[in-house]
Amino acid sequence: MKKNLHPEYRPVVFRDPSAGFAFLTRSTVTSRERVGWEDGRTYPVVDVDVSSASHPFYTGRGRIVDSAGRVERFRQRYGKA
Repeated sequence: MKKNLHPEYRPVVFRDPSAGFAFLTRSTVTSRERVGWEDGRTYPVVDVDVSSASHPFYTGRGRIVDSAGRVERFRQRYGKA
């Protein structure tokens, strides 16, 4: 295997500040900011805009936007009678 070809694969904390949610995983992403974790060690941290704790699909706050009655027309056309 060639040396210095692949990026370093190490533990990284991904944090969603809007939901107060963070998880530790492994990644090749780099970050200068560090955060202390539950195990007492410090890890690089990457702030993300959306996570499973704040995404409407996973939280159940998602909505169907019906423009011009398209959903209702679909249900009339293909729904069970």
